[in-house]
Amino acid sequence: MSETDAPDGPPLFEEPFSSDDVEQRIYGTILQTREPTTASAIADSADCDPKTARKYLGWFDDLGIVTRHDGHPATYERNDAYFEWRRTNQLAADHSVEDLQDRVRELTTRITEYEETYDAASPAAVDAVAAAEGSDERTIDDVYSDLGDWATAREERDRYERARQQRTGGEREQASG
Repeated sequence: MSETDAPDGPPLFEEPFSSDDVEQRIYGTILQTREPTTASAIADSADCDPKTARKYLGWFDDLGIVTRHDGHPATYERNDAYFEWRRTNQLAADHSVEDLQDRVRELTTRITEYEETYDAASPAAVDAVAAAEGSDERTIDDVYSDLGDWATAREERDRYERARQQRTGGEREQASG
């Protein structure tokens, strides 16, 4: 067995998609792409022919997974809106309206506590250095941790609220239909 063969374990870090089929490798490469990238560069990362990459990228574009930017050469980037939509749909499918409402309430309580603690409407409105220097209990690391958690709670609440609205909209349609 060569050094690069992983017996029954995950692939080596240098080759994270080596055991996947080409579609999976291209998809995985797209997930890691943060800026418009050529099909050739994606093919290099996915270890496949550029023509094959273009074929799958065309399908992914049709599905909304990637966005194609025309040019010479054309570039592709991950469509974050697709993944956000997908996460919201999964929440709506996996949780009852009551569970979604409970989570929205929990997150709203956490957000309200941060708003009161920092006397601000959002994490962006907080001067972290000033907040840490003005507090005997919180270090700068504590403040930054709070601000990150606060921002995450706001995003998560929005996602859960969209999922709740999706579930209640679907239930209303079924009841009236």
